Amino acid sequence: MEKYNFKRITVVPPYKDLINIVLSKTQRKTPTVVHKHYNIVRIRGFYMRKIKFCQQTFHDKLTAILTEFPTIQDLHPFYCDLMSVLYDRDHYKLALGQLNTARHLVDNVGKDYVRLMKYADTLYRCKQLKKAALGRMVKIMKRQSQNLTYLEEVRQHVSRMPSIDPNTRTILLCGFPNVGKSSFVNKVTRADVEVQPYAFTTKNLYVGHTDFKFNRYQVVDTPGILDHPIEEMNTIEMQAITALTHLRAIVLYVMDLSELCEHTVEEQVRLFQSIKPLFKNKPLMVVCNKTDIMTLDDLTEDKQHLVRDLAEDGIPVLEMSTATEEGVMKVKTEACQRLLNFRVASKLNTKRVQDVANRLFVAFPKKRDDVARPPTIPQSVQHKIEKGTKRRKLERDIEEEQGDDYILDLRKEWDLANPDEKYDKIPEIFLGKNVADYVDPNIDQKLAKLLEEEKLREEAGFYHFPSDDEDEKELEAKLTVIRERRMLKQLEAVDKRNNNRSIMPRSASLASEHRGRKRKREASEGPSEGAATRSVSRAHGKPRSQSRDQSGLRDQKMITKAKKIGRKAQKERNHQAKKGEGDRVILNMMPKHLFSGKRGNGKTDRR
Repeated sequence: MEKYNFKRITVVPPYKDLINIVLSKTQRKTPTVVHKHYNIVRIRGFYMRKIKFCQQTFHDKLTAILTEFPTIQDLHPFYCDLMSVLYDRDHYKLALGQLNTARHLVDNVGKDYVRLMKYADTLYRCKQLKKAALGRMVKIMKRQSQNLTYLEEVRQHVSRMPSIDPNTRTILLCGFPNVGKSSFVNKVTRADVEVQPYAFTTKNLYVGHTDFKFNRYQVVDTPGILDHPIEEMNTIEMQAITALTHLRAIVLYVMDLSELCEHTVEEQVRLFQSIKPLFKNKPLMVVCNKTDIMTLDDLTEDKQHLVRDLAEDGIPVLEMSTATEEGVMKVKTEACQRLLNFRVASKLNTKRVQDVANRLFVAFPKKRDDVARPPTIPQSVQHKIEKGTKRRKLERDIEEEQGDDYILDLRKEWDLANPDEKYDKIPEIFLGKNVADYVDPNIDQKLAKLLEEEKLREEAGFYHFPSDDEDEKELEAKLTVIRERRMLKQLEAVDKRNNNRSIMPRSASLASEHRGRKRKREASEGPSEGAATRSVSRAHGKPRSQSRDQSGLRDQKMITKAKKIGRKAQKERNHQAKKGEGDRVILNMMPKHLFSGKRGNGKTDRR
């Protein structure tokens, strides 16, 4: 079954957007840094990659457009003629052909400049060749601006076309404008076709679907046709003619007997006779609409004679009114049945049916003698048949009789040696042993003794619990112990964080600060006895330690040299370190994917 979904065609961008997309993608997806001190082979490969990527991107974009747009030769004749009616077929083919030529030109430009790039000996020449290659590709696409704009208009128009299956069961409506074709489609399908009391409300083909005998039928509403030659018809009328010509359908020619469509009955009959050659090899029906205003019998004799002449040609003439819905379903049923019979007859006339019939063989048994051999019925069954015994009552019959009081009894039909055992308790089996064998037969007496003993314990106060006040005191004491232990745990954790160093309390820190101020005051007033004693003790004690960065160095020259060596070592360590949050240097790391790929020209040592 051929079906075409034109809504899947992607949008065709204008040439400016297409160029911007391709050039931006080339810049983003290829390496962006090259230096003049690079090897010339590496520079050539850098710019070759950009030319090839740009050429391939243009090639892919144009290929997508050419692939998604349908080819006229591959379409069904209905769609082929319909597209030719809506826009010029030659113009459409010419636009696709020019895009195909542009694709080949872009490919040739890419190949030529890649070949020239092999002879470039400087960075500047490589860059100029790349610039020329991309410029020529852009210029080729700029020349296709009109074709891209035209194809986008075609895509928008085609995407609004209904999805019509040319080979399925179809009911096709035709006739003068404003005779009630769209109203009939709205009545028999779920389609919502615009209906207005003026001509050419329907400007395109509309499709609805209906069911008949578990089969789906599509109902096609065509624009109205005016009574003039095909050469003078406009685009709207030509769509209807195209549908009449190529769709395998039953044609309903709708007439307006009330002549409210501004066309007389004679003109409508004349139009029917003019387009009748298009109905060749198609079932045909004439439907007289608006019978709520005027019926066929209300017409004059001349007009009745014109309409009834159509019926004499074997064409059925039916009446209906879409306003009151009288006769609408009858028309639909008759049309579907006639189309079904026509399709079955068409298939029977094909060679395929004859081929299938030749492969089939139907055997007809012959009588071998004159002896009568009636069916054998057992004697017991024959006796019941003669006696007229009623059938046994089923469980379903019992359920219907008892209603809500019915209870399903699955044991009453059990076939046991002793029928009295039907409702005995089924023993429980666990690990191959009967549970009942392990049940104490004196369990009831033992349970009574336990209950009596429990009662005596309660009377003796065995289950007496202390009062609530005692419980609260005991609970408070336990909570106090828990708080003390938790406090000790917290202090131990603080000591562990401080590496078991004692923290000077606030009072001790204040005292040390006071002693420091006192020493300063004594030094300003002059040495005292206590100060002399402290200086003597310091002289005999351990000398004051030297600065760590100057320890082991004999003079200022060695100190300066040591600091210089340390700064140099620190700088080397920073450069050797990996990137991290604590690094003081952010190295210019090159992304790996920009410097890996194919080997350059003349390179065989690495990829």
